[in-house]
Amino acid sequence: MWLITSILAAVIATVLWKLLEGKYNLGLLGIMLWGLSAMIFVDHILGWEGGPFLEMTTDGLVPNGIVLGLLMLIPILAVWGASLIISRYRENSKNRSITPGGD
Repeated sequence: MWLITSILAAVIATVLWKLLEGKYNLGLLGIMLWGLSAMIFVDHILGWEGGPFLEMTTDGLVPNGIVLGLLMLIPILAVWGASLIISRYRENSKNRSITPGGD
């Protein structure tokens, strides 16, 4: 299910990126989420030993597949948020240096 969760998040980010016309750096978020989806898909293919391809449970520390998918989104959202803050800071510092009379 973490594959479905990551693909759903990637689709939502891509649709928002198209609707909001490049605001909020959603292109970067979409690329990161599609990369996550591709990595999980490859992991599923390499680890598949027959049986169901998508499972609700995992053998790791997080037993629920949906919760695991949501936990995988946290670092991506943190990196995206940090890049958004940094890009806004750079835009504001450029605007301050361009204003007349400001040093």
